[in-house]
Amino acid sequence: MLEAALRLFSERGWSRTTVEDIARAAEVGVQTVYFTFGTKRALLKEVLDIAIAGDTDPVATLDRSWANEVLGEPDPAAQLALQAAGARRILERAAPVLEVVRAVAASDPELAGLWRTNTEQRHTVQRRFAEALTVKAGGALRDGHDAGSAADIAMTVLGPETYELLVARRGWSPDRWERWAADALVRQLLP
Repeated sequence: MLEAALRLFSERGWSRTTVEDIARAAEVGVQTVYFTFGTKRALLKEVLDIAIAGDTDPVATLDRSWANEVLGEPDPAAQLALQAAGARRILERAAPVLEVVRAVAASDPELAGLWRTNTEQRHTVQRRFAEALTVKAGGALRDGHDAGSAADIAMTVLGPETYELLVARRGWSPDRWERWAADALVRQLLP
């Protein structure tokens, strides 16, 4: 059901994907979808959570091995490259469904809350990475940036909006996007 929902939400968007469509694609009854998830919104939230994590394990982003690798990397430029690589892996899975949530957030208060929560969570992760980066850079980031503004820059460069624009709309490969993102972060943040 989750795979079918991810595919249909990504291909058709929110309003053109019905629970009936998801049930048919998953080869289950409509009531099975409702029994399992309760609502279409709850199903979308579950799809988003799994797309971001890459699995169903209840492990926070900052407790995942790739995040620990980012935090443990002693070289600031290498840390930023690892951040870009981690973002790429997540966005390759999650960018289409993030775009669905972002697009419908303007007209659906519950999904607007989901979008806000996702944005806040992304900022929390980027803030923690920026705090580690600041220490590794000897407290001096480019142009006087502190951890807060460094997290803002990383959210912009590594955000699903930027990824979708360059990869889905402008035709960049994910590899090209990753290289650009790592370079942009280094140029923006490191002395």
